[in-house]
Amino acid sequence: MKNLLLPVIFLLCLFAQAQEINWMTMNDALEAQKKQPKKIFMDVYTDWCGPCKLLDKKTFHNKDVVSYVNEHYYAVKFNAEGTEEVHYNDFTYTNPNYNPDRKGRNSQHFFANALKISAYPSMVFFDEKGNLIAPVVGYKTPKQLEIYLKMINNNDYKKLTTADAWQKYEASFVSTFEN
Repeated sequence: MKNLLLPVIFLLCLFAQAQEINWMTMNDALEAQKKQPKKIFMDVYTDWCGPCKLLDKKTFHNKDVVSYVNEHYYAVKFNAEGTEEVHYNDFTYTNPNYNPDRKGRNSQHFFANALKISAYPSMVFFDEKGNLIAPVVGYKTPKQLEIYLKMINNNDYKKLTTADAWQKYEASFVSTFEN
């Protein structure tokens, strides 16, 4: 019985680990792009944001989202009110007005400000060279997020230059993710 229990526990541990997005910092993602170019998918959140927590719990733990993001993107988790130093486009972004004694909302990180993030959660896409593509604002279910993940990964966004083109793309999109 002991001999059977050990492999089962091992497999359960592997399965549990496989259900996580491989999050990294923006600095690590930019460095990884130098070795192996890949787009960046950034989750911009705050500690006080309820929809951010829901996105993390429901969408970012969905097996289809986890698998797709891990395969096609460098995934970045970024606290828009945190203290992380971000080195981007020859500039170091910080949050000098951060107050560790403050409860709830804090000052916005300069990097979030540079990306023009004004609502949380926001998901921001960058190309293989670290250039900003676009932000997607608000909570998204796995099926709602899927169209953005695939459209940007496949470079279809470059062809969608009008609202009409987007509506046609959205209407013809066939989802394969489960909610």
